[in-house]
Amino acid sequence: MKNYIKADEWNIIEEGFDPHLNKISESIFSLGNGRMGQRANFEETYSGESLPGNYVAGVYYPDKTRVGWWKNGYPEYFAKVLNAANWVGIEVKIDGEILDLATAEVSDFRRVLNMHAGILERSFTAKLKGGKTVKVKATRFCSIADDEVGAIRYSITATNFDGTVTLMPFIDGDIKNQDSNYDEKFWTLVSDEINGTEAYIKLRTKKTAFEVCTGSSIELYKNAEKVTIKPEAVRKEKFVGQTFSVELKANEEITLIK
Repeated sequence: MKNYIKADEWNIIEEGFDPHLNKISESIFSLGNGRMGQRANFEETYSGESLPGNYVAGVYYPDKTRVGWWKNGYPEYFAKVLNAANWVGIEVKIDGEILDLATAEVSDFRRVLNMHAGILERSFTAKLKGGKTVKVKATRFCSIADDEVGAIRYSITATNFDGTVTLMPFIDGDIKNQDSNYDEKFWTLVSDEINGTEAYIKLRTKKTAFEVCTGSSIELYKNAEKVTIKPEAVRKEKFVGQTFSVELKANEEITLIK
């Protein structure tokens, strides 16, 4: 395998973006705190190869084996650790065009996992097909002091345009395990709620009846000053989100805290 990780005492460092290595990097740059684990999937939309992964300790499902229980020595099912609701998602649109590193021209890409502080940082410059360019810096961590808390700081700077940035932070519970034996989805919706800048979704596993509630709270800053937002609620199947737009001028920055 190609050795593309830069050596450092406390940090795991990736410089430059290679889509063919993305799934490997998602594993290498994973975060966890004993209660939950999080693969290093991008916050923004990514239509390239990816293996989304959010996991909650102790939550499993008896996934029926394809080999078959009728063969001696083979189990009827495997206790599979389930992919839980994706809490990191933030859809980004620049004047209506979705930010997607699979279709944008990417430069200055850098990803660093600080093993001392437990923080994942990622930064890049993206030129969209329409010609607009943005700089992005994303910081993420899972708290070990409060092991039910994860946090994201996502900053966008407009570099060569004045325009509208539309954000949709969301929680997506309509997920599955890519390695499920029968392409089965394991979660059912119990309840959801969207209230201003807060959103919650409660899911229950089939058969094992584990219940997990995932919630988010968002804040927005523009040029380091807090901005009052009135997001519009977005609901889909096992999906809750909030969308709002911000006007940006060249070299201005917005930061979403989730």
